[in-house]
Amino acid sequence: MLRFARWLRQHHDFPIRVVAYLYPSERIITRDGDLATASFLGPFDRSVEPYIRLPTGDYEAQKRKRGRDNALAAILCSLAHEVVHYQQWVTTGDMHERGVPRKAAAIVDAYAMSVDHP
Repeated sequence: MLRFARWLRQHHDFPIRVVAYLYPSERIITRDGDLATASFLGPFDRSVEPYIRLPTGDYEAQKRKRGRDNALAAILCSLAHEVVHYQQWVTTGDMHERGVPRKAAAIVDAYAMSVDHP
């Protein structure tokens, strides 16, 4: 996770600081009360820091089921997905799902191509 975060900062602009909080749970509850695998909060007030919440509690189960690299890639994809929402928020102040999974996968693929082994 730390290597990916460093890589993200080197390859993507973060003009407004965004913190990613890792949770030991398998899911988190969003502001709307939904269960989610990750979330981004981009406040209306730009002076309030946005943040990403990322649960990692299913990593061990996923590692046993899918292998280490695939389990890690799933978490990295969730983080990349929320980074794309952050980029939308910075650019337009609005967020949507159109094209987000594809862009998130492209971020993780670019990372995977730049490291020997995640």
